[in-house]
Amino acid sequence: MSRRIVTTQLQASGGVRVDSYFDKVMKYIPADIVAAWIATTGIINSASTKMPQATVLWIAFASGLVLTALWTWKQTSETDKPLAATQILISTTAFAVWVFALGGPFENLGWYDSSYGALGLIFYTLVVGLITPAE
Repeated sequence: MSRRIVTTQLQASGGVRVDSYFDKVMKYIPADIVAAWIATTGIINSASTKMPQATVLWIAFASGLVLTALWTWKQTSETDKPLAATQILISTTAFAVWVFALGGPFENLGWYDSSYGALGLIFYTLVVGLITPAE
């Protein structure tokens, strides 16, 4: 199964169907990258060295954003089709929303409250399934 969102019946030839709301949500959320983030933060938070955890978390977050964009680009690339720019943008933003909901480097900011992240995650996840990419 391709990770690229199928939006029209012409794209859905060969036994593939047009993606439903649920299919789009599943393809937009980079679960593999979020899982890697959870493992990474677990390692950083349990490190016994005197590393600057906040700085390392921010660097890991920035790296995760870049990795999400590249990973989604690779998984959605298909011959003779344009770049899945909308899907790449939504997936990269989804990674940021998940990190915000989980705390990560944002926990070190004075204004951060985990309820903001939880509410943002719920809203974002419900809304992105309504977006159909133009590509």
